[in-house]
Amino acid sequence: MWAARPCTDSCSSACPISQECLLFADRLFTVSLTFFTVLCPQISWRPTYRSSKFRNVYGKAGNREQCFDGIPITRNVHDNHFCAVNAKFLAIVTETAGGGSFLVIPVNKAGRIDPHQPKVCGHQGGVLDIKWNPFIDNIIASCSEDCSVRIWEIPEGGLRRNMSEAVLELYGHSRRVGLIEWHPTCSGILFSAGYDFKILIWNLEVGSPVKMIDCHSDVVLCMSFNTDGSLLATSCKDKHLRVIEPRSGKVLQEADCKSHRVNRVVFLGNMKRLVTTGVSRWNTRQVALWDQEDLSMPIIEEEIDGLSGLLFPFYDADTHMLYLAGKGDGNIRYYEVGTEKPYLQYLMEFRSPAPQKGLGVMPKHGLDVAACEVFRFYKLVTLRGLIEPISMIVPRRSETYQEDIYPMTAGTEPALTADEWLSGMDREPVLMSLKAGYKRPCQKAFKAPVRERKTMVMNGLLESIPPKTENELMRMFFRQQDELKRLREELVQKDVRLQQLELELNNLRNNANKL
Repeated sequence: MWAARPCTDSCSSACPISQECLLFADRLFTVSLTFFTVLCPQISWRPTYRSSKFRNVYGKAGNREQCFDGIPITRNVHDNHFCAVNAKFLAIVTETAGGGSFLVIPVNKAGRIDPHQPKVCGHQGGVLDIKWNPFIDNIIASCSEDCSVRIWEIPEGGLRRNMSEAVLELYGHSRRVGLIEWHPTCSGILFSAGYDFKILIWNLEVGSPVKMIDCHSDVVLCMSFNTDGSLLATSCKDKHLRVIEPRSGKVLQEADCKSHRVNRVVFLGNMKRLVTTGVSRWNTRQVALWDQEDLSMPIIEEEIDGLSGLLFPFYDADTHMLYLAGKGDGNIRYYEVGTEKPYLQYLMEFRSPAPQKGLGVMPKHGLDVAACEVFRFYKLVTLRGLIEPISMIVPRRSETYQEDIYPMTAGTEPALTADEWLSGMDREPVLMSLKAGYKRPCQKAFKAPVRERKTMVMNGLLESIPPKTENELMRMFFRQQDELKRLREELVQKDVRLQQLELELNNLRNNANKL
């Protein structure tokens, strides 16, 4: 196999010692390879290579003009994103004194935000979660420490004054509500999980709960639906992973995760798989892949790192890419999920020095298709009061529409009504194309149930957030003085104008009498 070579440059013939050494090394290599192949036939000594059109995906952070600056992001330590985004609006939970509030900003109005930007401030406790309706862009749900879930309707163009009255106020939990999720194919169904260990299913067409899921022995940490909404996966503080039939509340599969303490769970589209993130028994962050029909043990477990922050999983069913973002660090790892080994193929990692408190995700129909953008995060940087967009881009030279990376995706039209889903029907989402020139169908208006609404007579000054410092109080006082001065001057001008009109009217009457 190997030829002998001279020992030195001056040696004209091959050295016999070199020949013996090389023959011995050749035999040793052959025996070692045979021994390794016999004992470990399933492991190939050759490096594995998978061809993928997403292996060069890279993350691109937005520039200063594309960021939202000057936002007092909440300092609540609840493990949630505190951010929700759709094609029209960006909503962020803010830090306020007394009660809870969140900002709603049009996504096309980036830049520095006015400190007196109007807010949604109707909750009596801190806001813990917010979610936009996937089918009606102006409807957002929020839950709070005041044990309530509220539905808000944002006017076109955004808020012009503080909003304190919700379209619907839903009370059913005995303790604070930490999670809410919209049904993926039905616009009138909302799920809420509270610290009373219960999950309530709300029918928003009647404004009342229609089902209670009471199978958890501790706080529910995460909820995730499969594609058609027929299954609900939950992770719980009791270290159990469950797959539930939501209409009946029956637990179909359950796993006792002692070696892998589950924090977050997400369905992998139609692959009949689940991905969970959690902590190993050695306190290292892990990701695990499960078969939804058999939770006896995970298919694979992979350790990520030794950091202590929570790992948030995000799955893109169109590209089969899984994103893992750590709370408290600035990294976003992304993998390609397959049906064969290796099930999780590591692609790349987006690194940033600024730590993230939470992440909002833009729906598919809000992405920049022309730039080959396949995913977009909105990163909350608490220390700088900044919301930074991060785009995941597939590098392509062609400027035409890339149909291979933009298949038909879940659209903005519901597939079911609330009554149809409650009666037992399941349907796949109504798909839409992202090709340029696509026009969204006419959206149905949200109809709230008829209820007696409290009449609230509030002065515009009383609806604003109270000042926190003496300087803010003085600025507000002088603004009010200027406003009063302007109103007095306007009143004097109107009085003068009124006198002039009266004189003109008298002159007209005198002329008419003379005629």
